[in-house]
Amino acid sequence: MDSKSVSSRLRDLVKFLGTVQGDLSNVTGPPSLLAPSSVVEVGHCWAQRPSVFAAPSKESNPEKRSLLILRWFLIALRSQLYVAGAPKVSIKKPLNAFLGELFFASWTDESAKATTKLVAEQVSHHPPITAMHIVDEDHGIRADGYARVEMTFNGTVNIRQVGHAMVHIDAFDEDHLVPLPDVKVRGFLGGCLYPEILGTYHITSSAGYVTELKFSGEGMIRGKKNTFEARIYSKNDERKESIYEVKGIWSDGWTVKDCRTGETIEKYIVDAPENRPVPITIDRVDEQDPWESRRAWQGVLSGMEYGDMRQVLAEKTRIEHAQRQMRLVEKQRGETWKPLLFKSVHGEEHEVFHELSEGTGMTLDADRTKGVWRICSDELNGVQRPFRGDLTPFGY
Repeated sequence: MDSKSVSSRLRDLVKFLGTVQGDLSNVTGPPSLLAPSSVVEVGHCWAQRPSVFAAPSKESNPEKRSLLILRWFLIALRSQLYVAGAPKVSIKKPLNAFLGELFFASWTDESAKATTKLVAEQVSHHPPITAMHIVDEDHGIRADGYARVEMTFNGTVNIRQVGHAMVHIDAFDEDHLVPLPDVKVRGFLGGCLYPEILGTYHITSSAGYVTELKFSGEGMIRGKKNTFEARIYSKNDERKESIYEVKGIWSDGWTVKDCRTGETIEKYIVDAPENRPVPITIDRVDEQDPWESRRAWQGVLSGMEYGDMRQVLAEKTRIEHAQRQMRLVEKQRGETWKPLLFKSVHGEEHEVFHELSEGTGMTLDADRTKGVWRICSDELNGVQRPFRGDLTPFGY
């Protein structure tokens, strides 16, 4: 990374943030700070290692299943938060998804005989809400999640994710409630932006186990960025004695210890060759529906690939203008946009969340996310291109 590119990006960033106050969620930012992917693709981090996702479905011990769910959660963090880069590369902002944008992908690990499938849809634009569904049908495990992302600037960029994910394992009829942590963007002075999770979060299982995660970072007591400590205990244990402890740096690696024996049972290194994600499988762009992300944004992505910022800006403006016109037409006709593959249910109907969140401090905030979003299985099984007839993200 040369000093010229760093200073140029910082000038762009400072100029951009200086013009914005409050909510950044629907603000795109200068082209030089954009990642070559949309928000609807972010769920790939949970699905791109099929053996990791399938592992809890093969484990008969419930406390070990909680450990495997924690492992899956931690492994996903780096590719989720270090968008379009790694810890030594400045993070970038994904493209703001447009209403109705879709993403379909799958990953197959032949050695593990496991395949994960991801479906994601932008179900709301004001406020921005993305819903996702991940499934491994052969192993009977799925994850359903949704998030409203709130970004604000008050001297630092703060990213709050309102929502959660729920993992269900068929063989044990077991659910795991997974939080979506809040993030601060740091590194402005050094010219290399990076994400930092701070605070305490919990993953809870219907089998009665609780995972407590405490995140810290640079400037804290330990002084290392992306630091965390986690422990798993039984909800029925009044003393809450740790069964497992996991410590390290989520963007780099960590150690897992069995607290009953003192034995180190795993040392996980994020960059180890054996821990790389498997290749993504996705339809060719020219075979995709106009509402699918990579086809809809292909003009923008092409401009990024060749460093043509004029094309990036022109193509991005074109789709944004078309979307504004579409909303005006809907308003004039008295129409309400209906998501293609996801539906919203009332928060009080989400009994599993209320049971598993008890005592964790987690709140549903369903009024801020237009309800709780879940996949419509019948619509997904019957979906065919063209998804919306002659209507495209650019109009008819």
